[in-house]
Amino acid sequence: MRRLEGRVALVTGASSGIGRATALALAREGARVVAASRDVERLRETVGLIEGMGGDAILIQTDVTEAEQVERMVEQAVAAYGRLDVAFNNAGGYRLVGGKPGLTAELDEQVWDRVVAVNLKAVWLCMKYEIRQMERQGGGVIVNNASNDGLRGSPGMAPYSAAKHGVIGLTKSAAIEYAGRGIRINAVCPGMILTPPIEQYLGDGSQGEAWVREQLEPIGRFGRPEEVAETVVWLCSDAASYVIGHALVVDGGYLA
Repeated sequence: MRRLEGRVALVTGASSGIGRATALALAREGARVVAASRDVERLRETVGLIEGMGGDAILIQTDVTEAEQVERMVEQAVAAYGRLDVAFNNAGGYRLVGGKPGLTAELDEQVWDRVVAVNLKAVWLCMKYEIRQMERQGGGVIVNNASNDGLRGSPGMAPYSAAKHGVIGLTKSAAIEYAGRGIRINAVCPGMILTPPIEQYLGDGSQGEAWVREQLEPIGRFGRPEEVAETVVWLCSDAASYVIGHALVVDGGYLA
């Protein structure tokens, strides 16, 4: 259908998992893609996959917790393609930044700060500069990657759950602020998706059978990055033109 033909889309955390799958899906729909991450080698793989399918993409190495780098990322995207129509603020995670399960009163302060910086502050920084550009050009669409942990308690992962709750609150607040200025802002809330960190966690023997069964209910399997990507594409398309300030759960029915 080429639902995003001619548009420019920025994806953070595009080096693997949900970010890479979404970058590929956006390119398939006709968008020119700006792939951002700290991991340049994997970004090159993402760009190569897009170019291999006939798409147009560039990479920008970016640490989204650093304001100067985020501002430069948006500036370079606009310098390359002239505008910014779509942004998927996806970079984040818990174990990726050194987080380990632990009771709230036993958490290390540095872990808390890092998890919140990557999963909440970085989303705000990205939105800050994306919104400024979208206002200048008359509109755009932003989707933030939250989590179903942003809609429930997550024992042992308090900083992650707190940050993801924050992403949803940030999304709703900004959506109200900018809806009248032509900028649509929403969030996706994935459940247990088979991304590299989850695959590693499942493979290291640290998970219990009860936990695995819980994550598989009720659909009976883990999700795939492509399933989240398709949801993001829809939110970014004109088909979702009346969807604003929503946190869309993609979790196989787990929260239900």
